[in-house]
Amino acid sequence: MDTFQRLTQAKETVNRTIIGQKDAIDLVFVALIAGGHVILESVPGSGKTKIAKTFAKVIDGQFSRIQFTPDVLPSDVTGIRFFNPKTQDFELLRGPVETNILLADEINRATPRTQSSLLEVMEEQQTTIDGTTVKIPSPFFVIATQNPIESSQGTFPLPEAQLDRFLMKITMNYPTLEQEKEILLNQRTNDPFDEILPLLSADAINSLQQQVRQVNLSDIVLDYLLQLVRQTRKHQAIELGVGSRAALALMRAGQAHAFMNGRDFVKPHDIKVIARFVFEHRIILTMDSSIRRDKSEVVREVIESVEVPVEAGSMR
Repeated sequence: MDTFQRLTQAKETVNRTIIGQKDAIDLVFVALIAGGHVILESVPGSGKTKIAKTFAKVIDGQFSRIQFTPDVLPSDVTGIRFFNPKTQDFELLRGPVETNILLADEINRATPRTQSSLLEVMEEQQTTIDGTTVKIPSPFFVIATQNPIESSQGTFPLPEAQLDRFLMKITMNYPTLEQEKEILLNQRTNDPFDEILPLLSADAINSLQQQVRQVNLSDIVLDYLLQLVRQTRKHQAIELGVGSRAALALMRAGQAHAFMNGRDFVKPHDIKVIARFVFEHRIILTMDSSIRRDKSEVVREVIESVEVPVEAGSMR
């Protein structure tokens, strides 16, 4: 079985375990093979944490979970150098970030100081502990969760620099009535989560990430992507548009989306479908627009304002 078949099998396994969240699961897989990180946002009890744990189980790698609260310190995340009285020497105690899959649960409950401890590791796949640089194994994938309805007390919105480190922000919806009934029936006697076996090794994921980078991006698709990026800087409701890191993120996500659909080239449709998940958490609305409008509505206008090239299907 090749790596693509294993990827498909892993996706089917996660979908059987987490019912009613197919779109969110597809996007998390896109982020994984694109080499990015994701934020899952939804109301409590909608399966955010279970998606992360299911991904960790279907991947044969290390898994760590950090339950963020206001009293969690940066050293609780990255690690610390401490003095061992037995050896009379300083020793390095590595933190939970040294893993393959990191679940940053309720990340917006951490203080800005603790949130910033993830900046280096998410961007450079390394962390610095008292001057010592520690390399993080590959693949390294952060799944952060947060609830959109948290009270302001005890929560700290992620700053723009931290949000920009996430490839995508995925909002999960309630399941339909039929899906919710299936969830109950599915777990009436036993939880399918207990039966999951590892399907993707760390080497397989590294291989998939390299294959994604080989997916072709024509000049027409690249120009369309850049027009979308630049349009976020022109829209009258947007105070601050997306930067070059977002353009790179959209390119990688578009390549991964095409690869997931069995193609070795990117269509404009791949870019259009994935753009809102890359843009929405990065833009900053003007003060007036932030009161009257929703980010998702503004991003939708940005995407619809750029004509989609008709090059797609005839490319190959």
